[in-house]
Amino acid sequence: MFNIINLSEHPDTFLEALSELLLEGFRENWPEAWPTIDAARQEVLDSLTADRINRVAINDAGQVVGWVGGISQYNGHVWEVHPLVVAADYRRQGIGRTLLKDLEEQVRIRGALTLWLGTDDEMNMTSLSGVNLYSNLWEKIQTIQNLRGHPYQFYQKCGFEIVGVMPDANGRGKPDIFMAKSVSV
Repeated sequence: MFNIINLSEHPDTFLEALSELLLEGFRENWPEAWPTIDAARQEVLDSLTADRINRVAINDAGQVVGWVGGISQYNGHVWEVHPLVVAADYRRQGIGRTLLKDLEEQVRIRGALTLWLGTDDEMNMTSLSGVNLYSNLWEKIQTIQNLRGHPYQFYQKCGFEIVGVMPDANGRGKPDIFMAKSVSV
């Protein structure tokens, strides 16, 4: 079991645990996202602003097992999911899905219409990597294949749709896949 709390009510208590979670959670498939503990710590600190939402999953022992953040954009009509991370030992137990649902409710209360995210493919995990996306892009999106466990399918199961791709966002052949969903009212 786990509870979801607001990070803003406990920023100092969970700073190091969230920094480590971010570093470890992205190390294997997105090593450049936060390459050091200092970079991860700075990301946590940067998230503690008034225009952001931070929800943290805590297990019964008081340990951080997940974190989802939201960044207000377009005058609050749109919120970006940033970041979403779940501790390795707690994945595939519904924590990520529950954190996303919780964030969706938090932004809905604030009047949001859309929740979006970018999910990079830096490690050739989908059929969109390593190819020319400047021709027949929508055909390639329609026939996307998950080659090695890319999270875009998890987000689809949570109601997100692919709404675009930024070719070469992370270097040649390394796109960012944009996904969004309508926030129900």
